[in-house]
Formats: sequence, structure tokens, C-alpha cells
Amino acid sequence: MTPADLADLLRATAAKVLVEHGSDPSVLPDEVKVERPRNPEHGDYATNVAMQVGKKAGFNPRDFANWLAEALSATEGIDVAEVAGPGFLNIRLAKSAQGVIITKILDAGENFGTAATLTGTKINLEFVSANPTGPIHLGGTRWAAVGDALGRILVSQGADVTREYYFNDNGAQIDRYAKSLVAAALGQPTPEDGYAGAYIGEIAANVVKANPGVLELAEAQRHEIFRRDGVELMFAHIKQTLHDFGTDFDVYFNESSLFASGAVDKALETLKSSGNLYEKDGAWWIASTEYGDDKDRVVIKSDGTSAYIGGDIAYFQNKRSRGFDLCIYMLGADHHGYIGRLKAAAAAFGDDPNSVEVLIGQMVNLVKDGAAVKMSKRAGTVITLDDLVEAIGVDASRYSLVRSSVNSSIDIDIDLWTKQDSVNPVYYVQYAHARTCAIMKNAADLGFDSATPDLGLMVSDREGELIRTLGEYPRVVAAAAELREPHRIVRYLEDLAGVYHPFQSDKEMRVLPLGDEPVSPLNAARLELVKATRQVLANGLGLLGVSAPERM
Repeated sequence: MTPADLADLLRATAAKVLVEHGSDPSVLPDEVKVERPRNPEHGDYATNVAMQVGKKAGFNPRDFANWLAEALSATEGIDVAEVAGPGFLNIRLAKSAQGVIITKILDAGENFGTAATLTGTKINLEFVSANPTGPIHLGGTRWAAVGDALGRILVSQGADVTREYYFNDNGAQIDRYAKSLVAAALGQPTPEDGYAGAYIGEIAANVVKANPGVLELAEAQRHEIFRRDGVELMFAHIKQTLHDFGTDFDVYFNESSLFASGAVDKALETLKSSGNLYEKDGAWWIASTEYGDDKDRVVIKSDGTSAYIGGDIAYFQNKRSRGFDLCIYMLGADHHGYIGRLKAAAAAFGDDPNSVEVLIGQMVNLVKDGAAVKMSKRAGTVITLDDLVEAIGVDASRYSLVRSSVNSSIDIDIDLWTKQDSVNPVYYVQYAHARTCAIMKNAADLGFDSATPDLGLMVSDREGELIRTLGEYPRVVAAAAELREPHRIVRYLEDLAGVYHPFQSDKEMRVLPLGDEPVSPLNAARLELVKATRQVLANGLGLLGVSAPERM
């Protein structure tokens, strides 16, 4: 019986008890909360549902808890249900019910942990979207890992997810980039507001190689060639780097297309006609404070050019016109103001502001020998995705970036993440998976036959703890999807590895028989538990885009 099964049983039993005592079951929450107690002596699971609804139903919560405990104790799969304190309910499952968790995992296989809660929801997930003026820095790398993991998690819950990269190929930064390339090609110093780094010289040389004689052209023509080819070369590098990192996109959307197609002008005219765009001091402003923003925003500058928000407004409209129910934006630490302005822009168009979600990621630092690494080999002062992968590898990079909430800054210690021992969190989890594979291979070599194992034979506390930890996985994935928090899966996998390693190391929990001993029914049952553990570890690592090695 998984926690979800128990929650459903609790709700059904509570509804029945309420009716029997003359109360309306509508006072029950849609989902009954079930938790694992910190102290295992209190039981396998606990719930406060009696305290939640007792008074609403007209009963003393403890009385209601006692009625509920009596009904549950008589239910198949429940060993005992006891009341604690003012109305908490502690529940211990029957051993046979725990074995059901293993069966569910093995029957579902790769699909264990999936659900249909988001079926029918079409989500646009935009992340990374770094300017094509240089390699992806650590902040963008964090989104490459977290965004890709979040996309996988949302898909696992039934959502139709389009992963999108917004290609910022319009605006002043592109001109500064082109000027930097021209300066490098001519052997001149980097412009004061330009881009530096070895990559600028490399790209400039490639542009010259592809366009012989470009340096003899008129300044405007030369600038356009360096801008066009330089952006194309940089973005090709970005796409290849992301692909090698395990992050691919369904759509690459060009910002410039919004201006070329007239979409920006059309969107702004719509706002003008509705009165949500007004003129002041020679500029046009969106009345975003009317929709919850902290201040109105300039959309068309006094010189007639569009501010960044102009493209953002048209881009949101474009996404909604493509049929997306939810638009998730994953932005950097300096983009807090975008939360209010994007939601306000949606409301100004008469749209639901909740169709916009903005996630803000905090800073990432690379640390070596206790000090921050500040210099990149190719990008000058900016540490890049390539630098991180070169230092600790793809798996450790992705895992370390997803491991913490995006609301917190993180330091990635190169010394820690390259260790080949249990101090390294990703090694600790991957090694757990490799250990399960080793046992399964050895069992196969011994000719194990566990077609009809008696899972009820596993009655020890250590076996029960591992089984219950496995049963938590679907709920962890559901919470990660609902809260947009992939780090919940990382922490769960570490908890699972922390339960599995002692299980396998415990001589009393032997899975394989010693020497010439025959395979016992308990050996066969424990092998199924190992198989289930391997499956859940593989499923969780898969959602993170991290490999599940069979040998280490």
C-alpha cells in the first residue's frame, strides 16, 4: 500500500465514519495528508485528518480519531491504528500490504511515479534563453539543468510540454557584440562597452575565413556581416553545448521575428486602444500598476524605439495564440521585476495573469580549494557551462545544479564533486544504483527464480523502512511538479540511497545465499526489493537527466 493508496483509504473510511455518525462527508479535504513520523516507533504513517475536520463535523477531534482508528484497524492491509494527543492518528501497515508497494513498482517499471494530473494541460516552458553574445554562463547553466529536469517532471505528470529557447537576436547587445568582433578582426582593442574573451577572437577569425575581403568592405556592410555570421556561429556553439549537456529544445524562437512580422506594433496598438498604454514625457507607458505591478513600465521610449518589454508583451501573446494554457518563464536573479510586469501585461490584454509563472534562479559560484574560481579559459571573467563540465563532468554538473532550491545561491565545490566516494552526493546515489545492478547480475548467474516470491516474508524494520521509502516516490514527483521544485527528487534519491546502502551492508539482510546454500524464499523476496529499488533510483535519475550506471 503506497502513501497515495493509504490517503485514499483514509478519506473513504473517514467519509463512511462521518455518515455513520450523522455528519456530512463534504467537510473532508479533497486529499487527506499522510506523513511518515520522525520516530518510527509511532508507526509507519500519521495523519491529522481528525483534527482538520472534527470540529467542522461537530465532533471532538479525538473522538472522531478514535472512531476512525477503530474502522481502520478492521480494514485489510492495516495492522493497527492508534490515536495520539488531541487527535493525531498513527498507522502501522500489515506486512502483506507493504509488499504491494514492491509489486506496483515492478509492474509499472519506468512508469512508476507517473500520473495523469496534468493531462490536457499545454505548457510552454522557456528557459536558458541566453543572449547569443557569448558562451552560456553558470546562471544559464543552472537553468539548463533545472529547466530540463522540470520539463521531464511535468511530462511525467501528463502535461504536454514545449521546451522553448527565446533567441535574443534583437537590440543593442547584438550591435555591441558585432563591434567587438570587428575590433578583434582588425586587431583593435575591445570597445569600451563590448565583449572580451578568447571566444571573440575565435569567432571573428571564422567570420573572416568564411567571408574573404570582409574587412575591406564599407563599415555598415562589414558590421552587418559580422553581426549576422557572428550571431549564427555563437548560437551554433550554444546549441551544441546544451545538447552535449543533455538539454535540447523543441522550439528556438527568434526575438527579431516579433519586430519583423509587426507583432510588437500590433500588440502595442491593442493596448493603446484599450487605454492600457498611455503617453507621458514623450514615451508610451503600460498602466501595469492597475494590474498589480509595483510601477508602470516604459514600453516605447521617447526616441520611438521599443523597450525590452515591448517584445516581451508580443511574445506572451504569441505563446497564448499557440494554445498554451500556462507559460512558465525561468529567469535570472536580476529579473525579479519581470514577475509583476508579465502578469500585468497578461491582465492588460484581458488574459488570466495566472497563465504566467515566473521562476527566478539565484547565483551560482564555482569553488576550488576553498576559493571562488573567477577566470574562464575562453570567456574571460565569465565562468561558463563548458568550464563547469570540464571541471566535474555532465552528471555531477546537472545533479549539483538541481540539488538546491532555485531560490538560494549555490557554491559548487570542484573538490567535492569530483570525489569518487560517498561524500559526493551524485556518486552516493549512482553507486546505490550500481550496487543493485551488481546483486541482480549475481542473482541471475545463480539462476534465481523469483516468479512467485512471498513478499510478506520481509518483516524486519530495515526492510520495512526501505519499502516505505520506495512508496514515497510518486508523491515526491507529484510535489516536485506542483511546486516546480525538481530539487525535491534529488533529496529524495539521497534519502533512498541512505536507506538502501545500510540495507545491503547489513549481514542480516543478505539477498544472495552464502556458498552452497540454496536460494531461500526470503532471498527471493529480498531480490524483488532490490529490483524495485533499482527501478526507482533509475526513474528518479532519469527525471534529472543524470545517468544510472550499472557499474562504478
